[in-house]
Amino acid sequence: MRLNAYLARAGVASRRGSDELIKAGRVRVNDLPGELNTYVHAGDRVEVDGEHVTAQSLRYVLLHKPAGTVTTARDPQSRPTVVELVEEIPERVVPVGRLDADTTGALLLTNDGPLAHRLAHPRYGVDKVYEVDIEGEPDDATLEQLAAGVELDEGRTAPAQVRRLEPARIELTLHEGRKHQVKRMLAAVGHPVTRLHRSRYAGLTLEGLEPGRWRELEPSEVERLRRG
Repeated sequence: MRLNAYLARAGVASRRGSDELIKAGRVRVNDLPGELNTYVHAGDRVEVDGEHVTAQSLRYVLLHKPAGTVTTARDPQSRPTVVELVEEIPERVVPVGRLDADTTGALLLTNDGPLAHRLAHPRYGVDKVYEVDIEGEPDDATLEQLAAGVELDEGRTAPAQVRRLEPARIELTLHEGRKHQVKRMLAAVGHPVTRLHRSRYAGLTLEGLEPGRWRELEPSEVERLRRG
């Protein structure tokens, strides 16, 4: 495992922060200065500022994010964070992707960096399913427009799946993750969002989870995420 990934798994810092520690000469591997291209193998001893550190076990947590929480580890405005909701987990887990503070629903947190990167990367097309309450009642042509792609400032959105749930509620399945994408898409077609809830993420549902509660993924679920 690359040294910066090992330090991230140990909960010392993010990979980028770990690179800075390594460049500052604060990391040693088997009593030798760590380098950016150093790899850590079984039995190696890693120290940061003279303190022995070990990689943590991999953890995979599905959280039912409540409204009013921010999808970060720390917030400069002192708002409650999703990481605080899972603080009893000893390992340092971070959210995969983001949900707006007022958006509720399925959020995955993990310390498995490669898997988090894979799930967050647009080219893998991970399904994100949203229940969306909107202003007004969209007609069939509007739903077809959402499904075909909506022109935003940075370009047209990818094709999506759209289903009418109620006159002013739709289900929208996306395979990309632009910032505020759902809200911007609905605003662009004249139906601003009044409530946004992510009901499924990468096939994971919130069945049995109340807002603010979480569960660990089953090994079979983790394997399915890795297979894609």
